[in-house]
Amino acid sequence: MIYLALSVLASTLIFVAFKLFDRFKINTLHAIIVNYVVACASGLIAYKGNVEISALPSYEWFYYTLGLGALFIIIFNLMAITTQRSGLSVVSVATKMSVVIPILFGLLYYKDSAGFFKILGIVLALIAVYLASIKTKRGIKVQPKNLVFPILVFLGSGIIDTSIKYLEDSYVAKNDVPLFSATIFAAAFLVGFSIIIGQLVKGTFQFQLKSIVGGIALGIPNYFSIYFIVQALRSGILDSSGIFTVNNVAIVMLSTLLGITLFKEKLLRKNWIGIVLAVISIFLVAVAKW
Repeated sequence: MIYLALSVLASTLIFVAFKLFDRFKINTLHAIIVNYVVACASGLIAYKGNVEISALPSYEWFYYTLGLGALFIIIFNLMAITTQRSGLSVVSVATKMSVVIPILFGLLYYKDSAGFFKILGIVLALIAVYLASIKTKRGIKVQPKNLVFPILVFLGSGIIDTSIKYLEDSYVAKNDVPLFSATIFAAAFLVGFSIIIGQLVKGTFQFQLKSIVGGIALGIPNYFSIYFIVQALRSGILDSSGIFTVNNVAIVMLSTLLGITLFKEKLLRKNWIGIVLAVISIFLVAVAKW
């Protein structure tokens, strides 16, 4: 349970970092690229063995991590486009609701238990995520021409979580989790750095020292969000569908509460209903285990 709680905390700190990026006008793309360097370094420091770059391709999970790293950057850019065209609530819902993909994968591929209380808990969790994520009275509205972007964010975010579960279960040895995580972030950095090169060529790159500071602040919790979710998946406290349900809805609940206390956000009635349903859903999924 401690790994799951730490995963929720680390992921929520990422939310706090992004809120501070907006407040201090930090270039989000540049900070995220720096964050991948920091997250990669954190994994290498945590790894207890000797790191030989030439030996990395020999790991079965290596080429998968390259794809995941590229997907990290692609989804980030799609999230930015979705926010610009349809608003923050749309991208928030698309990202959070993507938890249905790893949940279904766990139920179908790993044959996770699917009792009444668990299914009810999962359904309530999805409703809770939606209600807690909508910060406007009118709900969300997406123009048909822009619908493809939140759909891609939904699919990409779900594929990332599902892939991490599959790889850690099938290919990643217990002692290799830090190296596995570091390699994902290294691949993401390389793709991101190529974007920086493109900006330099076009003459649009503008260096900001605060982007480095922001990247450092983001990179450490980002690394641990991956590390702890992998450890939580291996803990046996819940099956994978239960872990992803509780993890996702707890992040939404905690980040919403932090938004109130730290950033003085005003919640609508639907947001409070979402928080209550989140608590109930966590209880139902946990009870279903026993």
